[in-house]
Amino acid sequence: MQRPGCYSAVMNIANFSARRARLAQALRAAGGGIAVLPTAPVCARNADNDHPYRHDSHFHYLTGFDEPQAWLLLADSGEATLLCRAKDASREIWDGLRLGPQAAPAALGVNAAFDVEQLDAVMAEQLAKHPTVWFPFGLHTDMRSGLTSRLDEWLAGLRAQARNGVKCPTTQRDLTPLLADMRLHKDGDELATMRRAAAISAGAHARAMRFCAARFRAEPLGSVPEYEIEAELLHEFRRHGSQSPAYPSIVAAGANACVLHYAAGNTPLRAGELCLIDAGCELDGYASDITRTFPADGRFRAPQRDLYDIVLAAQAAAAAVTRPGARHRDAHHAAVRVLAQGMLDTGLLDREVDGNVDAVIETTAYRQFYMHGTGHWLGRDVHDVGEYLALGEAPAPQVDGAGQKSLTHPSRVLQPGMVVTLEPGLYVRPAAGVPEHFWNIGIRIEDDAVVTASGCELISRGVPVAADEIEALMRAD
Repeated sequence: MQRPGCYSAVMNIANFSARRARLAQALRAAGGGIAVLPTAPVCARNADNDHPYRHDSHFHYLTGFDEPQAWLLLADSGEATLLCRAKDASREIWDGLRLGPQAAPAALGVNAAFDVEQLDAVMAEQLAKHPTVWFPFGLHTDMRSGLTSRLDEWLAGLRAQARNGVKCPTTQRDLTPLLADMRLHKDGDELATMRRAAAISAGAHARAMRFCAARFRAEPLGSVPEYEIEAELLHEFRRHGSQSPAYPSIVAAGANACVLHYAAGNTPLRAGELCLIDAGCELDGYASDITRTFPADGRFRAPQRDLYDIVLAAQAAAAAVTRPGARHRDAHHAAVRVLAQGMLDTGLLDREVDGNVDAVIETTAYRQFYMHGTGHWLGRDVHDVGEYLALGEAPAPQVDGAGQKSLTHPSRVLQPGMVVTLEPGLYVRPAAGVPEHFWNIGIRIEDDAVVTASGCELISRGVPVAADEIEALMRAD
């Protein structure tokens, strides 16, 4: 259902107009043309129900408009045309109010708006004015045979009129790199929204910790199913205005924490085990992404604490190198060095077999217990758009996750306004040669980091992260 009056609630309409102007300027700099961008389609859930609707991130970034069946046409001159559903009193009884094309220009700051039923005619008229058409390659391939197929139909129709003097774009270019580079650099309003999202999510994690502690105080020998903990997260998200989770929440009890993309299920969490929660809300189109690992009954056991402190130190090392001028990958390298040393110090890796820290990193032996990267871009999507490599720089020797050497570009240089996650972890499955007291311990710590002028700001620290602080929170009534 469409929420009435939400079109300008996310941010000032001037911000969306400014973004469209920046994109038009980028189009001109790249040779000109017209950009074509649909929002996301409605997705059927079953016979007579749809999944909750969620707009396309690129489209909403440029319009602030969250109704389905909408298109944006943006010319290199900066002229913006919106196509949307017409007002329909009978459908609005069932589905909620529609903005309608008549109100759209004033509400959204676009130059013109039309009924989406006129899409074919408007598209033909607009495409005929430009030599190049830009659109996101591979986007919404299921939209009535796909966006590319629809464009092919429109272009074929124009070519058929060539004898009548009608012109047709001769070049098709991918819009995604231009939009991804814009979205990678967040403005002040975007960062403010992301800080609010992170604060809500941090509160949800703290609520889950307190909930578990209270249950085990009342029933020391009892258990808590993962889905009950997930319910605490969802309650906190919604009661503070978040529209939805940013991604399916991971609530992993005990050994389930060693499954990286585990979904909250019905496994009982018991006293003495760790609970790993990777969960964040989406607020006004922006994601948060937080992971905390805490003891079910509020007290870390010695082996758990040993590994937890290593992961926390790895995150601190990653945060210390996350600053303007550093490379995106520097955080991963810093975290891996701390984790590798910890693996040797605790006996997870055998010095006689695996050697020193440099050898562990060179052979990637650490990947037995840490097999993913240390962070990703964060924004409108939880794994947000943006190139990770500095493609303008010469390739250099690199080692991939499997230990294979190759030539590739160095990772991108960080700049103020970029937002990354920092999420090292350790995951210990039962295996020969691995000390048994570490078996089935999975730990990840993740925070959202805004690159600032002098370093980074961890905007998700509204929930404790140090082991002593977690225990103190869970002791409180």
